[in-house]
Amino acid sequence: MDTTAPDGTVDIARAARLAGVSSRTLRHYDSIGLLAPAWTGDDGRRHYGQAELLRLQHILVLRELGASLDTIGAIVDADDPAVTIAHLRDHLTGLTAERDRYARLAATVARTIDSLEKGTTMTTEQILDGFEHRRYEPEARERWGDHAVDQSNERWAGLGKEGQQRHLDAHREIVEALGAAIRVGFAPDSAEVQEIVAQHYAWVSLFWTPTAETYRGLTQMYVDDERFRRNYDEVAPGAAALLRDAAAVYAEREL
Repeated sequence: MDTTAPDGTVDIARAARLAGVSSRTLRHYDSIGLLAPAWTGDDGRRHYGQAELLRLQHILVLRELGASLDTIGAIVDADDPAVTIAHLRDHLTGLTAERDRYARLAATVARTIDSLEKGTTMTTEQILDGFEHRRYEPEARERWGDHAVDQSNERWAGLGKEGQQRHLDAHREIVEALGAAIRVGFAPDSAEVQEIVAQHYAWVSLFWTPTAETYRGLTQMYVDDERFRRNYDEVAPGAAALLRDAAAVYAEREL
C-alpha cells in the first residue's frame, strides 16, 4: 500500500508508481548515492519529498537521453550550469540522430504499405532501411570503451544480413526460454535456467567476451535499465531478474 506521510512526502511504492520505475530501481539509486530519500521509517520504507522527486525527474530525463548512471550522477551533482549544458548538448546530438532514424523507419513502413498495395517488389536494403543495431552505441562506448565497441561493430558487420538476423533470432529464443522458465517456476540455479544462461553468455561472447564481473554487471543493467528490462519482461515479468540471478550463479561456477 502506497501512502502520503503527514509531512507531504510519499513512500517508495508511490514514488515508483508515479515515476514508472520499480521500487528496486529506487533502492539501487539510493545504494549508489544517486538518489537518497528524504527520510527512512523505522520499518525501512523510504520516503521522498519534492526535492527528491525533482531530482528523480532529472535522473529519468537523463536516462531517456541515454546517459549512464555515472554521467547522471556527475550532472545532477554539478553546481556549474555549464557542465549540465555541455552534457545535455552531447545527448541532444544523440536524440537528433534517433529522431532521424525513426523518420527513416516511418518512411520504410510507408514504402512497405505502398509496395504491398501495388504489388511491387522492394529491395533488401529498402526493406531493412532504418533498422540498426547501434542505437545504444554512445552509451556502450561510455560504459565499455571504444575498443570493445569497435570490435563488436566489426564482428557484427562480418556476420552479413543473414547472420545478423540469425543472431537476433537467437536472442529472441533466449528471451522466450526465460519467459517459459518463469512460468514453470524454475530457480536461477536449476539446470534448465543455467542452460539458458550459457546460451546467453555465448550469444554475448560473439562480440565481446565478458569476465565474471562484467557479465554480472551486464545482466544487472538489464534489470536496472527500463529499456532493457522491458525487452526481457515483455514475455514474462521477472525474466530480466531471473537472467541476472542465474548469471551470478553461472559467473561463479563457470567464469
